[in-house]
Amino acid sequence: MNFTQWLSVGVLVVTMALFVWGRFRYDVTAVIALLGALAIGLVKPEDAFAGFSDDIVVIVGSALVISAAVQRSGVIETLVSFVGKRLRRFGSQLVFLTAMVGVASALVKNVGALAMLMPAAGQLARKSGSNPSRFLMPMSFASLLGGLMTLVGTSPNIIVSRVREEMTGEPFRMFDYLPTGLGLLIVGLVFLRLAHRLLPADRRAAATMGEALNISGYVTAAEVGESSALVGETIADFLARHEGEVDVTAVLRDGRHGAVHPGMHFHEGDVIVLSGEPDALERAIAGDRLTLSGEGGGVLDDDEVGVVEGVVTARSPLIDRSATRMQLQDRLGLRLIAISREGESLRNRPGKVILKPGDVLVLQGNVEMMPGRLSQLGILPIAARHIRLGSVRRGWLAVAILAAAMVATATGLVPVAVAFFAAAGLVVISGGLPVDEAYEAVEWPILIMLAALIPVSATLQSTGASDVIATSLAQFATRLPPWGAVMLILGVAMLVTPFLNNAATVLVMAPIAAVFAHDLGYRPEAFLIATAVGAGCDFLTPIGHQCNTLVLGPGGYRFGDYARLGAPLSLLVLLIGTPLILWVWPLH
Repeated sequence: MNFTQWLSVGVLVVTMALFVWGRFRYDVTAVIALLGALAIGLVKPEDAFAGFSDDIVVIVGSALVISAAVQRSGVIETLVSFVGKRLRRFGSQLVFLTAMVGVASALVKNVGALAMLMPAAGQLARKSGSNPSRFLMPMSFASLLGGLMTLVGTSPNIIVSRVREEMTGEPFRMFDYLPTGLGLLIVGLVFLRLAHRLLPADRRAAATMGEALNISGYVTAAEVGESSALVGETIADFLARHEGEVDVTAVLRDGRHGAVHPGMHFHEGDVIVLSGEPDALERAIAGDRLTLSGEGGGVLDDDEVGVVEGVVTARSPLIDRSATRMQLQDRLGLRLIAISREGESLRNRPGKVILKPGDVLVLQGNVEMMPGRLSQLGILPIAARHIRLGSVRRGWLAVAILAAAMVATATGLVPVAVAFFAAAGLVVISGGLPVDEAYEAVEWPILIMLAALIPVSATLQSTGASDVIATSLAQFATRLPPWGAVMLILGVAMLVTPFLNNAATVLVMAPIAAVFAHDLGYRPEAFLIATAVGAGCDFLTPIGHQCNTLVLGPGGYRFGDYARLGAPLSLLVLLIGTPLILWVWPLH
């Protein structure tokens, strides 16, 4: 290699070392790499920001927005609630969750699918009396395997598709990855069901702010409308459907409290006072098509409206007064939709409760004005919990938009980047996801890392370093059978990705794999798929893929826990994946 080629390799080696060191966050490390490449002349100034307009960045960002909209729609929770009533044993719950997250990861980016289904792990763990950490890491690994099935499931698939297009003029299509990915997912699901005991049983997440404050027993009021599922149903049937997660503490009919007993039937126009955890209340109200009937009237349906949870402090002017008396919505634009008081079961509607210090309130109002209003009222916001009670759902709208995008890309009607960018825009325009939540859903550090590394990794090709590396590997591979050459690329990608990051790995490895195949006289597809599979299967560390990072805190895991379950799964992917890739993508 000449001096320039050594410089290109040196920049990437230093970048990898910085990733392993962990002194800087991965996006900062990528920026350092880009600045370094610019400083020594490897990247021209006019090419420095080409990555920010790359299709890869657009697709990944758009997929995260769509995932957030699907999560907000409540469709996933509805399905989990339906199935959860029929699954009581840990084993069946584990199979359901891992299979669900695996399939969902093929439709939206795997980190988005995992984020959607993580709350379901907590729900089912409570039902079976098990530890949520026994679900979360298997779900993360299943999401990585599921993401291998489609073009948009994971970033490596998008990158190798572009490399194939540059080599052959034809990119990989949406479902070209399906046979290989589905086979590996099925094998992985069987392994996770049998090998979950490799995980320590004593891992616990750190206590949340809500748990630290012992917040429970929220009370809210909701009205039974004409289309509600409660019309004609008895209280006993309602409680049975919600498995005791929600209780009916009072029923107001014609403005008067009625006697609450199990055989009482709900009528249209009834205002019922419900108690339970915020998530359980939100599921009951949305699922049974009830209308929140807190102080101040109907639901505030606006993109600028948010929901916050806060504690009434000792100096609050609300003490010894009710929200109705204070006219919160008329005077301040705040609507009290739920209240919790430790050690006491409240039976009145929230707006009528006389407030005390320490009461925890769920308030709805304008996002921009909320901080000032809370300060004025002496309410300390709890920023560590996200409360969806009082938010507006759009049902199947986000799912329909996602399905349309999938169909458009699968049929070749529009490019993937255009389809997913349009879908992300439509879910925001249609109200399926508020603008603020759309921006929060985007993993900006991931996008910055991708955009910064794209021009840096391209220097391997522009300097010819990738050709030299590939030729060296090809000389070694000439002593190997064809399946050994494919296994070599798959194994190298799997070994590198825990330290470099999956997207960065494939940006570096894909061009090398393509030249490697050419030097051996083989078609490139099997080697590109092997690169994508290897880069997408980081089961050894919490840092190689954001899915593993996502469950690190909630699962209470330690660094070494990942290898305990992930090392045998990695070996399984290597042994099963190689013949599977060759079966689907022959070398000649």
